[in-house]
Amino acid sequence: MSDIENLKRQILAAVAQAKDEAALERLRVAALGKKGSVSELLKSLGTMSLEERKVQGPLINGLRDEIGETIAARKRALEDVALEARLITERVDITLPAPEFPRGMIHPISQVEGEVTAILADLGFTVAQGPDVESDDYNFTKLNMPPEHPARQMHDTFYMKAQKDGSRPVLRTHTSPVQVRTMLGRKPPFRIIAPGRSYRCDSDATHSPMFHQIEGLVIDEETHLGHLKWVLEEFCSAFFEVPNVGMRFRPSYFPFTEPSMEVDIQCDRSGGQLRLGEGSDWLEIAGAGMVHPNVLKMCGLDPARYQGFAFGMGLDRIAMLKYGIPDLRPFFESDLRWLHHYGFAALDIPSLEGGLSR
Repeated sequence: MSDIENLKRQILAAVAQAKDEAALERLRVAALGKKGSVSELLKSLGTMSLEERKVQGPLINGLRDEIGETIAARKRALEDVALEARLITERVDITLPAPEFPRGMIHPISQVEGEVTAILADLGFTVAQGPDVESDDYNFTKLNMPPEHPARQMHDTFYMKAQKDGSRPVLRTHTSPVQVRTMLGRKPPFRIIAPGRSYRCDSDATHSPMFHQIEGLVIDEETHLGHLKWVLEEFCSAFFEVPNVGMRFRPSYFPFTEPSMEVDIQCDRSGGQLRLGEGSDWLEIAGAGMVHPNVLKMCGLDPARYQGFAFGMGLDRIAMLKYGIPDLRPFFESDLRWLHHYGFAALDIPSLEGGLSR
C-alpha cells in the first residue's frame, strides 16, 4: 500500500472516531492546516519532476478533497447528534400544570387596557392604532388647534428634529391623531377606540412624560349627546364594577369638541378610602364632547351630514383609581416587587363573562 493510501486510511479512521466537534477540528488542522500532513504533501509537489507531478498531483489533491468532504460530513453528523441531545434535555412539558405562584405578571396598564377594550368592544367599538411620532398637522391643526394654542409650545410638547420641508414632527400629545387618521381613511359610520402611549413635558406623582390614553370616536348621521352619556355610563359601571354609578357632566372647553364637557364619577372619600359609585363627592375621570364641525371639515367629512362624539381618559389614572395605586411613577420603574404586588396572573384575561379583574 502506498504512503498516500496509508495516510488516507489513518485520517479517515480518525475522523470516523471523532467524538465531538473539537476533536474533529484538531484532526482537520493536523491534516489540512498550514503544517498538516496533507498540506506538506502538497508542498512536496514543487520538488518533483514534471512526470512525478502528473502522477502524484491528482492523488494528493484527491486525498485533500476526500478528507475535506469526509470531515464536513462528520461535522454535520455531530451537529445533528448535539441538536438531538439539546432537544431532549431542554424539552418543556407543556402539559404540566402552571406553578402555584408564577413569576411572570401582567402589568396593571396592560390589564386595564384589556379591560377597557373588552367593555367597549361589547358596545360595538373596534380598535384603531397610529404611530407615536406624528405630524404637527394631525396632532394639532386638524384637531382645530390654532398656531398660537398653548399646547403647541415647547414646554408642553416633545418636538423632533426639523425635516427638509421645515416641518417638525412631534411625539403625539394624545391619541387623537388616530381619530384624524380614521376620519381621513374611512367612510362613516364607524365606532373606534384608540389606546396607546402619549407624551407631554410633565412629571410628578400623578403625571409622567410618557403615559397611556384611550380615546373613543363615533361618527354617523344620528349620534347625539344622549348616546355619549349612555356609553360612558355603561363603561364606568362595567369597568369599576359598580351596579349604579352616579355621573356628572360639567361644561368645559376642548378645541376639537363643541359642546365639550368634563365627566365626573360619584365617590366617597371618607375614612381615608376612595369608594366609587357612592357618597357625595365627585372625581373627574374623562373629557368628552361632540366632534367640532371644523374637525369634520378638515378631515373631509360634511358637518351638515355627519356628526359624532369623542371621549378620552388616561389608562394610568383609571388604573390607579380602580386598584388603589397611590403614585404614578412606579408604573414605569420596572420594580418586580411592585409588579408582584399590583400585577395580575398571566392567564387573567379580562372578559365580561369571566370577570374583568381578580
